[in-house]
Amino acid sequence: MSQLKVAVVGVGALGRHHARILAGFDDVDLVAVADTNKDNGQKVAELHDSRWVASYAEIIDDIDAVSIAVPTFMHRRVAGDFLDRGLPVLVEKPLAGNLSDARELVELAAAQQTLLQVGHVERFNPATQAAWAECGVPKYIRGERLSPYAFRSMDIGVVHDLMIHDIDLVLDLVKSPLKDVSGLGFSILGEHEDMAQARLTFENGCVADLTANRVNPTASRSMQVWSTSGCMNVDFNSRDVVSYSLSNALRFGKPLPERARQPGADIEQLKRDLFGTFIKVKQPTVAEGDALTAELRSFIDCVQTGQTPLVDGHAALAAMDVADRILKSVADHQWDGHAAGAIGPFAPSTGVDEL
Repeated sequence: MSQLKVAVVGVGALGRHHARILAGFDDVDLVAVADTNKDNGQKVAELHDSRWVASYAEIIDDIDAVSIAVPTFMHRRVAGDFLDRGLPVLVEKPLAGNLSDARELVELAAAQQTLLQVGHVERFNPATQAAWAECGVPKYIRGERLSPYAFRSMDIGVVHDLMIHDIDLVLDLVKSPLKDVSGLGFSILGEHEDMAQARLTFENGCVADLTANRVNPTASRSMQVWSTSGCMNVDFNSRDVVSYSLSNALRFGKPLPERARQPGADIEQLKRDLFGTFIKVKQPTVAEGDALTAELRSFIDCVQTGQTPLVDGHAALAAMDVADRILKSVADHQWDGHAAGAIGPFAPSTGVDEL
């Protein structure tokens, strides 16, 4: 079996897992890991019988593809250097630090006719795939993504850090042009927004409310989808997927309020029968497997076969465009009714007297 020569650029908290997984593929030769941190880079390289280099420029001519997990502000330059050579690239989400840089990367990949995949790993979560297979046409979506402060990805705010996952999922599920975007958010620890709330309204009538907070005591990743077929609850952490739909007894029989008003109605029995008899409860089978492994496996397969990635540059750019619109709405929101209050109630003092 011929092996694909691959490198990982950036082997910090997430990149080291890229290196571990890629090194375990039989059809991949992890040629090198590149990281400016010598101790960290050498440690990861030694673990996987690979080579450490301080600069990716040393190996850019020696590889067939690259996985990039550097800080977001470096995505445009690093990914751009590889795309400019016509090399297939997997770059972690978000695609870039701003919409302009993201668009340039997509245009560069198209010009070089090379593959660009973006690490929206939640698409590869078995819970997502099980839920999407069961969903009807979505009418209302509520997503919540909360996390303790990780002291990484501090060069971006929570919209690009966490909410971008749910933006991508919603766009993939709804598949309708956006009609309106609104948002609000504020900084808790400084520099960038740490909490954000957004509402996306689509031309087909679907509405999505998204919440993201990266200064939370506990982690939570969940989504509720109301559709033409019922309601679907998805817990991306535990991988629990539960769907609720009307039974034939409720769909074609007497409405429950009418049943409850009947003389001698057993209200307690109706309560017990609500979920099961009147509302069908189903737990779709969720496959085993690691989402990051599936994402990297898909990247290698796409490089080898020429197939389009599940999350290509265009999909990631669409998510970036929505994120940009949310951030503009956040910036425009005036918490105190005047421009000085736009940054939010928990932001560091601006020196302006409170009203």
